[in-house]
Amino acid sequence: MQILFMKLSGKLNHDELFAILNGRISMLINRYLYNKFREANLGITVEQWTVLACLWEKDKVTQQTLSEITFRDQPSITRLIDNLEKRNLVVRVSDPSDRRTKLIYLTEQGMALEHRSTEIIGAAVNKVLFDISDENVLICRNTLKKVLDNLV
Repeated sequence: MQILFMKLSGKLNHDELFAILNGRISMLINRYLYNKFREANLGITVEQWTVLACLWEKDKVTQQTLSEITFRDQPSITRLIDNLEKRNLVVRVSDPSDRRTKLIYLTEQGMALEHRSTEIIGAAVNKVLFDISDENVLICRNTLKKVLDNLV
């Protein structure tokens, strides 16, 4: 991969390497989780899981809140919620204090996915971080957090 990129760009600097590794790691983790979710017959995508995970943390929130937490634009979050609603994992309910606003609620089926999917995510994290020291994990986490903070 490095050799191919070096041929395309003429040289490889740390900024380009970071972008390549970050994108490739993200893609591989998503692919791994997609396969594990499919094997477990969860019937959800990784993107849908991110929305559900937010709701497991704090249920009954607006689409806008979910959009902000997941860093997704409004059309994307609307599509994700539509698909979760079709699978009877969430419902939209009018906010009692402002009927124009819809709150997203987990259904019993949505709540039931938490344990199984969390086990899969935990196993994936263990696989990804295998043989990496706690110190290196902390350094990586802090570095990526700084990168994220610089972007938002």
